Amino acid sequence: MLLLALDTATPAVTVALHDGSDVVASSSQVDARRHGELLLPAVDRVLAEAGTRIDAVTAVAVGMGPGPYTGLRVGLMTADTFGLALGVPVYGVCTLDALAYAAEDIEGAFVVATDARRKEVYWARYDDTRTRVTEPAVDRPADIADAVAGLPAVGAGALLYPDTFPRAYGPEHVSAAALAALAVERLAAGVELDPPRPLYLRRPDAQVPKNYKVVTPK
Repeated sequence: MLLLALDTATPAVTVALHDGSDVVASSSQVDARRHGELLLPAVDRVLAEAGTRIDAVTAVAVGMGPGPYTGLRVGLMTADTFGLALGVPVYGVCTLDALAYAAEDIEGAFVVATDARRKEVYWARYDDTRTRVTEPAVDRPADIADAVAGLPAVGAGALLYPDTFPRAYGPEHVSAAALAALAVERLAAGVELDPPRPLYLRRPDAQVPKNYKVVTPK
């Protein structure tokens, strides 16, 4: 197996290669405005570091969010394109699950929260690093204070709102290395992974103006 993993659901543009036993190469850059510009060069770097070519990849795993519309679709469309071009399966992994999987220093129940902008967070609750017990959601931190009270939290969303998440820890952003390891672990255990479909959870920021005037040719 040679699994290519990538995620653009957070400000991190992150790519990794996993050979079925371990991560053999990875790259992460944090830049919320340049997902499309940075992703393919990151794939090239990871392949070069691993000393292999894209046609050696046998599977692709991609973070399916939740995340902002523009950034999230860059990773998903790239993953779909690789899958079609290479004729390999493409698997979806919840980005929050990959963040939870990387939270090795936390024991027991905790929360993962990423920045959803608009003074909101994408979040979910976990019993441990591999077990999510709520569906991903988007809310204002103050509105979920009771639901997350007393629980440690990881992710940029938790670090942004200390009043709601007073016990906030890293990692701040998702790592494709963790996403790859989680995908490989689930596949080895016979778990059916999700299709690579986006978890937007809300409408995109860009909207057609309400008073937009349609002009038709005469």
